[in-house]
Amino acid sequence: MVVYGVALLSACLIVGMLIGEALGVLLNVEANVGGVGIAMLFLVIASNSSRFKSLVEGASGRGIEFWSAMYIPIVVAMAARQNVVAAFEGGVLAIVAGVAAVIVSFALVPLISKLGTKSSAENNEVDA
Repeated sequence: MVVYGVALLSACLIVGMLIGEALGVLLNVEANVGGVGIAMLFLVIASNSSRFKSLVEGASGRGIEFWSAMYIPIVVAMAARQNVVAAFEGGVLAIVAGVAAVIVSFALVPLISKLGTKSSAENNEVDA
């Protein structure tokens, strides 16, 4: 039932790309503005929605989980490649800004991890 996962992924991608193109037209930019990110959000919302609960259970649910897990790394890799090409064409400042963003992101991982641990520990204390 991986087909249901592909169908949900495709529907989210089409809707996200249409919204991204519409945003590009509204902002007078000759590009798709955030269509893939919007599609990712739709996929997360749809796969966790109660409306799609019957679709997400059983074998079809495993298909949706598979494609949800595959979709994010593929999109990140595609976006990263595009950003690197744009950065090299944009000059040194764009490259420095990209490297700085990566360094800051890596530096924030332990902090965010500690925040997640505190909130889960507090939830366990409340449940006990």
